[in-house]
Amino acid sequence: MLGLLGKKLGQTRVYDADGNLVPVTVVLAGPNRVLQRKTKATDGYEAVQLAFGTQKLQRLSKPLLGHLAKYGALTATPTPPAGAGTVSQPSQTAAEPAAPTAGSEPAAPSGPAASDQAADSTAGKLDPQKAPQTAKPAAHAEKTGETKALTGVARIREFRDFPLAVKPGDLLGPAVFTPGDFVDAIGITKGRGFEGVVKRHHFRGGDLTHGSKGWHRRGGAIGQRLFPGTVRRGLKMPGHMGQVRRTVQNLEVVQVLADDHLLLVKGAIPGANGDYVIIRESKKIPKTAAEVRRNAKAAAAKAAAKAAAKAESRGGARTAK
Repeated sequence: MLGLLGKKLGQTRVYDADGNLVPVTVVLAGPNRVLQRKTKATDGYEAVQLAFGTQKLQRLSKPLLGHLAKYGALTATPTPPAGAGTVSQPSQTAAEPAAPTAGSEPAAPSGPAASDQAADSTAGKLDPQKAPQTAKPAAHAEKTGETKALTGVARIREFRDFPLAVKPGDLLGPAVFTPGDFVDAIGITKGRGFEGVVKRHHFRGGDLTHGSKGWHRRGGAIGQRLFPGTVRRGLKMPGHMGQVRRTVQNLEVVQVLADDHLLLVKGAIPGANGDYVIIRESKKIPKTAAEVRRNAKAAAAKAAAKAAAKAESRGGARTAK
């Protein structure tokens, strides 16, 4: 089944070809790196393992690090060396003369010092002891260069019976889908904490009249008398709400922005902005069925335009008569 890993970015509205305003969810669906290709000969089934996002190595387990290193998924990110871009001021050394103080005249060099100074002015300009210290950071940067920190992946997902012929190392993006396709979005819903029965299970609640005595938002009795003497299993009660895996089916792809790795899907997707989601081909409306729908819609629009043009031509002929 065709699918991608992505990140939910937010919601917006776009206009379709007919000028209708469509609410969409923006998903960053790439680039997805093909991590591993499983076959029946090696693993007993056909599947493709995709990786998405970046993660620090210290936050990954040792088995996962070994798996990423085996398939070459540890990418190198260049980082500037420490102190790069800063230039230190030349400091005063023992070989340099002291700065003259106020009211004093600089002493003229004489004797051997004068000859040494003259020699330094011609042949001693590159003396390492007298070279300005501003060249040290540049030489240090040239010697060490930029360090490259290895980064791992944030999410790994396996898709069985992947229809595309890919190999480890390939990059996939939202271009695997086309506008008009239908997808299923899988994500983790927002956590709501501990909630009551009215918000969690949409209970009606009690009457807002005199005599209710605080039973406005309560669930009521939960007992079952002497028999069976226990609370019914699965009874709707207050408790933790949200933070569960949910799937929304048959969402239409409105736009595909391949250059920006963005996928615009009509409707809502589970989870908060910034959460990782799974976008897969719809099980109920696969790409073949979506193609049939698009062709039928295009044919209907063409027939309607042809009928309108024909009616307009008839009306013009009548007015001419």
